[in-house]
Amino acid sequence: MTTPVRSLPLQQVSLLPGLFQQRYELNRRYLVSLRSENLLQNYYQEAGLWQPAAKPPDDIHWGWESPTSQVRGHFLGHWLSGAARSYASTGDAELKGKADAIVAELGRCQQENGGEWVFSIPWKYLDWIGRGKPTWAPHYTIHKTLMGLYDMYAYAGSAQALDILEKAARWFTRWTAQFNQEELDEILDVETGGMLETWADLYGATRKPEHLQLMQRYDRRRLFERLLAGEDPLTNRHANTTIPEAQGAARAYEVTGDERWRKIAEAYWQCAVTERGAFATGSQTTGEVWNPPFAYAARLGDKTQEHCVVYNMVRLADYLLRWTGDVRYADYMERNLYNGTLAQQHPHNGMITYFLPLHPGSRKRWGSPTNDFWCCHGSLVQAHTTHNAYTYYQDEQGVMVCQYIPSQARWEQNGTPVTLRQDFDLQNSTPQPAQPDGPLHRPQSWAINLNVQCAQETTFTLKLRLPEWLAGEAAVSVNGERQACAGKAAFCELRRAWKDDAIRLELPKSLWTEAIPDEPETVAFLDGPVLLAGLCDEGCTLHGEAHTLLAPDNEREWTNWQAGYRTRGQERNFRFAPLYEVADERYTVYFPVKK
Repeated sequence: MTTPVRSLPLQQVSLLPGLFQQRYELNRRYLVSLRSENLLQNYYQEAGLWQPAAKPPDDIHWGWESPTSQVRGHFLGHWLSGAARSYASTGDAELKGKADAIVAELGRCQQENGGEWVFSIPWKYLDWIGRGKPTWAPHYTIHKTLMGLYDMYAYAGSAQALDILEKAARWFTRWTAQFNQEELDEILDVETGGMLETWADLYGATRKPEHLQLMQRYDRRRLFERLLAGEDPLTNRHANTTIPEAQGAARAYEVTGDERWRKIAEAYWQCAVTERGAFATGSQTTGEVWNPPFAYAARLGDKTQEHCVVYNMVRLADYLLRWTGDVRYADYMERNLYNGTLAQQHPHNGMITYFLPLHPGSRKRWGSPTNDFWCCHGSLVQAHTTHNAYTYYQDEQGVMVCQYIPSQARWEQNGTPVTLRQDFDLQNSTPQPAQPDGPLHRPQSWAINLNVQCAQETTFTLKLRLPEWLAGEAAVSVNGERQACAGKAAFCELRRAWKDDAIRLELPKSLWTEAIPDEPETVAFLDGPVLLAGLCDEGCTLHGEAHTLLAPDNEREWTNWQAGYRTRGQERNFRFAPLYEVADERYTVYFPVKK
């Protein structure tokens, strides 16, 4: 089936200089830095092609990639996915060559293993979960390889990757056939990761009945039926076990058109987001489990907000946005992009923090390049290759600008080539570079210039997202003429015959507070969609009216507007900075406020 809205293909959207391109480049340098032999080490070991005793200890990957770890090898699938998406976005020949060579080596490992098994762990791990023997997430680990292979086929055009994936599917078709439904349900209760989504992807690519049957066998009935019944099966359940299963239902709907699958994905969102609330970051978990609905005050700790949850919930939001065109999903994605995807990547070296602590006096714990390889280490290298995927969407009327990220999009509208360029105004936005003849003080707005270039005049609708955080009416003009455009958490629709046109969009923002859902006197401070962190090493109570507590701090350095604030009128004053800029400082996000 086709969806009413589709994101523009990666190869049609390129990032321009700015924050998101900087973070992409950090990620790209890390992808390239890892040696192929080390990425493949556990696959070689399983295929009998590796002798680790002959290598010095500092020359292999450790942590979750250690040869003794039961989830060893999971990271390579993430790496392949990130490399494939990077190639699709930029034509990066270095990454493509490296990834193709790795796929070829996986093919060699598959042959050594008998022609089907291509994984970094032994098949007996699956036999163990079939017998109820405790095992650390073999389906999760296997899925990452399958995901990486599919993405190499879908985004990098690797026919060999699809061939390897189909051969691996034969093994799973035989293995799952030996169990009845009750036995399969028991097996699928042990973290299946994105297996359902992978088999749906494979069926979408091949349309072979055996792949449809395999997809149907991975139906998580015990979870899905409770969701469809309107129950809450999520509270205190491991979050990232279930989100990929909801994504699987979403993808199953897209490749089959069966409404049951769509209803499952929508029910999951209803239970996980609409009826649960969130931290001010936009995310919802503590200690890897879903928090109770609107009960967060007792869950501020050092293991809040797992990065994998952020990444996968943004992916689920993307599914729902494409089905509905509802701006609320784009708003959700924006909040999580700034306060999760960016905030959990080190701003200088590109490493990941598994969790984003939210207790007073927190400090981010960063992973290392070759000694950790947590699950979130894997979702990191994927997350920063998707910024261009979530910026522009196309519907029957035209194009939707869903994220404000400096970028350029190219597509055909009614057969006419169109280019849309999006830049932040260098003088009138913060935290963008400033010019000497600009405003005297830091602007409280995002000012965005868009330029439409068409090969010949063509009519379509350009939809501009008016964010939920708007502090006043947005100002929109086309070629200097003001356009009617009111409201927020909505789209401003501009329909006209376009040729060579300049659009100016000004989005007023302000400093505002958001309380912990079950503790209204304890608040976090946000600047537009960006969460601010107080640079203090302990919790403290602020006194006064919340909207008067912070003032601009060090607003300009050289030609740059700075995004910081400071407290005023307190017994001890301190600075605030965007959470995504915090690297190694201690910080506090939530503050009790007494008037």
